[in-house]
Amino acid sequence: MTFWKKVLIDTVLFIALASLFVGTGMFYVGSAWMALLAAFILAILNVAVKPILLILSLPINILTLGLFSIVINGLMLELTSHLIGSYNFGFSSFWSAMLIAIIMSVCNTIISSHQNNY
Repeated sequence: MTFWKKVLIDTVLFIALASLFVGTGMFYVGSAWMALLAAFILAILNVAVKPILLILSLPINILTLGLFSIVINGLMLELTSHLIGSYNFGFSSFWSAMLIAIIMSVCNTIISSHQNNY
């Protein structure tokens, strides 16, 4: 998947998940432009910071059979929230960020496997 395609897909996912969790207060996106900015920053962080975190956490990632990557994905979302500002794009807790990270990972896997079939 290309960089910009992933940014657009994550933007749509952010908007959809924010509307899904609107009553709970777990996840907030100020506007569609903030969702686009958050998806762009998340993509940059996934390219620049995530590989370093994966290398540093390799032993615990191996011991947990890869499940620690969920924590890293949640950390990437929290870092995105702090860079943008939690009043524009935020989570109620780290557990909320990890839940959103799990849902986004599942959706991105389904979308990429669907694209590979065609």
